[in-house]
Amino acid sequence: MKLLTSFLRDESGATAIEYGLIAALISVVAITTLTTVGTRLNAKFTAISNGLN
Repeated sequence: MKLLTSFLRDESGATAIEYGLIAALISVVAITTLTTVGTRLNAKFTAISNGLN
């Protein structure tokens, strides 16, 4: 019974899952931001290239 109560009160696994979710969210935001910046940068370089031609 003592082992079961100590297992139920242990929150180290929940903390690791929370950190994993935070890292995943940061990764999604970074990928989205970099994709948007890359698309806009590509459009800007295309406009500059067309202006030089």
